[in-house]
Amino acid sequence: MAATETVDSHDPGRERSGRDITSREWHRLALLGLPTFGLALSITVVSTYLPTVAREFTGSTTVIGVLVGGEGLGAILLPIVVGAWSDRLRTRWGGRLPFVVAGTPVAVAALVAMGLVGSLGGLALGVGVFFVGYFIAYEPYRAFYPDLVPDEIAGRGQSTQAIARGAGTGPALLGGGLLLAQGQALPFVIAAILLSASIALFVWLALRQGPPEQEHASKGIPQTIRDMADVLAYDPPLRAFFFANALWELSLGALKTFVILWLTRGLGLTLSSAALIVGGVAVLILGGAAASGPLADRFGRRRVMRWAVVCFGAPMVVLLVTTSRPVIAAAVLPIALGGGVLMALPYALLQPLMPEKRHGALTGYYSVSRGLGVMLGPLLGGLAVSLGAGVFSSTQGYATVWLVCGVSALASLPLIAKVRRDD
Repeated sequence: MAATETVDSHDPGRERSGRDITSREWHRLALLGLPTFGLALSITVVSTYLPTVAREFTGSTTVIGVLVGGEGLGAILLPIVVGAWSDRLRTRWGGRLPFVVAGTPVAVAALVAMGLVGSLGGLALGVGVFFVGYFIAYEPYRAFYPDLVPDEIAGRGQSTQAIARGAGTGPALLGGGLLLAQGQALPFVIAAILLSASIALFVWLALRQGPPEQEHASKGIPQTIRDMADVLAYDPPLRAFFFANALWELSLGALKTFVILWLTRGLGLTLSSAALIVGGVAVLILGGAAASGPLADRFGRRRVMRWAVVCFGAPMVVLLVTTSRPVIAAAVLPIALGGGVLMALPYALLQPLMPEKRHGALTGYYSVSRGLGVMLGPLLGGLAVSLGAGVFSSTQGYATVWLVCGVSALASLPLIAKVRRDD
């Protein structure tokens, strides 16, 4: 087994690893990918196709942005509490698995409800309940990665998770639109079934192997919240990561919320055609996500993130100013590949900075950062569409979403350089 090589042992963001992944570690990564598949599929259906459903009840893109941005509000309020609680909980199933089991039925029931309601108020209630269940399940589950995956293979571990995420996201992007064209309930009900199946299989296999090992924190939730505030105030690398990650999620959140409406309302495509296009782009996103881990372990995580940000953000100016389909197709290629990396690699960038016994709490810190971006992305995207409807009338204002996405992504570049330890 080759030894780990580093460019700078104090700079986790540039760490390179030559160690092979063992057979047991591959099995563990495959097991950890199961919940990612179901959770990614369900959240993609909600964030991408809920705006199309909501458009039937309201003409305001700002209202749609607020509705989808509820995910960010949930990510700000729940993860630190749930993550820190899972650090301390001791049961025969371990500390994290009970939260996965408790949150999943709530998310499943809300998915079914979103498919059946016939009003904006009912839709908003279903979305709120879904995000509660989603974050109760997801935050402790995400903490399994720093618990069980060694840091020297963290990049490839996150790449493997990204493949599972892509396996859920791709079918959701493609099939969600095709199913929605046949009826409102279909994409949400199918997502509920697949979420239930993936989590059930994960829990069954995990319990067969015994409760997953984890470090237990000694501090309670109030102290953890105070510690998170101290981290933001006094830890420059983690503070830089917090805001950089928020900018990445802002960009991705605005894009996911309005891409279907840009295609259907802005470019005049049918919902089925838009779903096919987005499904094809999802293959490119999956390719970028799958390549991100090996590239990060070879060239350094921060360097790969910088490349990805430029590839993702810079071409968006083309989509802002043109409706030419060949030109759009050429610009989408680097955007999709860079976006795959931005979806896959941030947590691997954070993982080496995590102190021992704080994996659940720092996972909550990550999710608060993510939640800030996810909340602001749809809201700012919706406002941009409303304000830009006159200037960008050829797309009914939807092209302005690309301005929001591109500027927020590129603004993270100065912060990436600071995500490092010097001592």
